[in-house]
Amino acid sequence: MSDRFAKLSASVAGIPLLRERLAHRAAVRAALRGRFDGAGFIEVDTPVLSLEVLPEAHIDPIPVAVDGDQAPVQWLQASPEALMKRLLAAGSGAIYQFARSFRAGERGDLHDVEFVLLEWYAPGATLDSTAPLLAALCRDVLGTDGLERLSCRDAFQLHASIDILAATPADWRDAGRRLTVTAPHGMDDSPELWFELLLSEVVGPRLGRGGRPTTLEFWPATQSAFARLDPGDPRLARRFELFVEGVELANGWEEDTSRALLAARIDEANRIRIAAGRGSLPVPRRLLEAHGASMPEGVGAALGFDRLVMLAAGATTLDAARPFGLREA
Repeated sequence: MSDRFAKLSASVAGIPLLRERLAHRAAVRAALRGRFDGAGFIEVDTPVLSLEVLPEAHIDPIPVAVDGDQAPVQWLQASPEALMKRLLAAGSGAIYQFARSFRAGERGDLHDVEFVLLEWYAPGATLDSTAPLLAALCRDVLGTDGLERLSCRDAFQLHASIDILAATPADWRDAGRRLTVTAPHGMDDSPELWFELLLSEVVGPRLGRGGRPTTLEFWPATQSAFARLDPGDPRLARRFELFVEGVELANGWEEDTSRALLAARIDEANRIRIAAGRGSLPVPRRLLEAHGASMPEGVGAALGFDRLVMLAAGATTLDAARPFGLREA
């Protein structure tokens, strides 16, 4: 961390002045740009509005009737993933961007309907080669030292006393009672739900403490998103999440480039959405067409830029680290 950036961070612990708040965000962005530019990435821009959206089970994109009710709906992108992957398939090489992203219904101290993601794609990268980059990003901006790498299985055994690969539904319910975590009324009470609940309420808040970030790696296959499964143990997906002081800061995975598998996971995401009463989303045909031989293997990741600025300022809410608050825009 440069002296100038360190002084800026120290001077805005409470971020009392607009000018300091803006300067702080700019300094964080500049530090990140320097790291990616120096590593050979190219900064790109992709559309915020698109006719396609990548269906995900628990994320609701926002539809926009750009040309009236009779024209096809367009979508404010929940992340730039689909469009950046199309660039990858076209031969872009390593790319990154600071992307305005939109998700319906997400409001709170660490969430908002509109936010900024730093998203990047690194052809040829693995979890092992990504770890030093994550450590460097945190060191550049937060002044942290090193990176703890912890498997999901070890983390849940350590902090929740449950084996995520061997637990029965009854074991998950018992863990919830023991840890005073309650499933929302009307939810399906599945192991997948209990995994998410214990991660968000018990395991995650204990990770990345004491000035050393933690990556939570090797997720259950049921939580794979679009990650490839581990060749040595197909019960696990080569996915990670990065935590700093109990805050989830980034997530990513080694990408699965199979068109058939992507289509199957999109179908499964829509099945979950329908079962939850949220409705299905249209299949992104152009993204599916991009998958296959031309799609390079590698790592894709997304980092919450607003959360990083918040942590760098020593704040605890997004509103404390940006010029317009939750309901001010």
